Amino acid sequence: MIPAEPVGEGRWRELARQALARLLRIYGSAQFDLCEDAVQEALLHAHQRWPTQFPDDPLGWLATTARRRYADRARGDARRRHRETRAALLHPPVTPEAVHSDDSLLVLQLCCHPGLPRSGQVALTLRAVAGLTTAQIANVYQVSEPTIAQRITRAKRRVSELGRPLPPPEHVDERVTAVLDVLYVMFTEAHHTTAGTPPRDADLAAEAIHLTRLLLRSVPESTEVTGLLALMLLTEARHPARVASDGRLKPLDEQDRALWDRKLIDEGITLVEQAAPGAEPGPYLLQACIAALHAEAPGTAATDWDEILALYRLLELVTGHRNPTITLNRIVAQAMVDGNDIALARIDALEADHPGLPRLNAVRAHLLEQTGRPDDAANAYRRAIATTVNLAEQQHLRHRLRRLSGANG
Repeated sequence: MIPAEPVGEGRWRELARQALARLLRIYGSAQFDLCEDAVQEALLHAHQRWPTQFPDDPLGWLATTARRRYADRARGDARRRHRETRAALLHPPVTPEAVHSDDSLLVLQLCCHPGLPRSGQVALTLRAVAGLTTAQIANVYQVSEPTIAQRITRAKRRVSELGRPLPPPEHVDERVTAVLDVLYVMFTEAHHTTAGTPPRDADLAAEAIHLTRLLLRSVPESTEVTGLLALMLLTEARHPARVASDGRLKPLDEQDRALWDRKLIDEGITLVEQAAPGAEPGPYLLQACIAALHAEAPGTAATDWDEILALYRLLELVTGHRNPTITLNRIVAQAMVDGNDIALARIDALEADHPGLPRLNAVRAHLLEQTGRPDDAANAYRRAIATTVNLAEQQHLRHRLRRLSGANG
């Protein structure tokens, strides 16, 4: 059977994750590395075969092929030949009725095992759950590919050494903090791809939202999980207005708010309204509150910047002033409340503590332009362009620089 349409990137990621979950249920987390290798080989075979022979049950086909690859690899290892070959032959294929709806979440929790360092948790999840390449993950962290490859290898080896089974759904709260951080990184990478192209990964954004919905169903009482889902929905809602026809990024004050997805906004605001009253302020819920204020405002001038500035200050306090990106966003809000000169002084202080901070020169250029210092603004735009790899952001910065040069030419 020939498929009516090709399998999209998001579907490949989902199939790979579900197939990996099936193998881990059979062979256990001690065989994580071998299971993942088997799934990758099955995916390669699927890419070759499915264009002409598309299976009726893609996941079943992929899982069965991966099990066979696993058995082949196990037979090739003399030390594990008898035990793993016997296991591969005795365990029957998992039927659709036996598949748990939380398989994706279980794999995510395994990658976020508390025995792993945070860097290993994120790298392994981006590889095994999100399906990012080693190069893409290296771009996220701005480190070399060999470094990321070693980090992933160490994480998989550590999971195998721990040898614990996949955690049941009722124990998901034990790893919520790590899972939230990983999901946030996934979603951020989707909207600001560090690989440069495409400027936005729609499939990865959808995966992050899907996994966060699964997580919320497991821990519905968590205000931080609710906050993260609300933040994702409110951010995703603005996407139709974020990119111009020429491919450049459009900042918030230039966006046509009529293009925003009101359904996503309504859902996001509802989640905030359900979680915020009486809740202990956490970083994701606070960011969702800020996003909700932007979503409710009819325009930039009508936005409650005083409230947004107060929320950013609270967010800095909650995070222990450890995240310079939050401070940069607070400075943007401070410019709207206290003026550009004060904000520029804060920018200089932030750069002294965090040289090379992404977006800092872009914010500085905008503030300099607003204060009537075109030459300084142009230099800041050039520095920002030189350090930005996201294509849509580059286009936006070049557009502002051309407009500034034209106005002063």
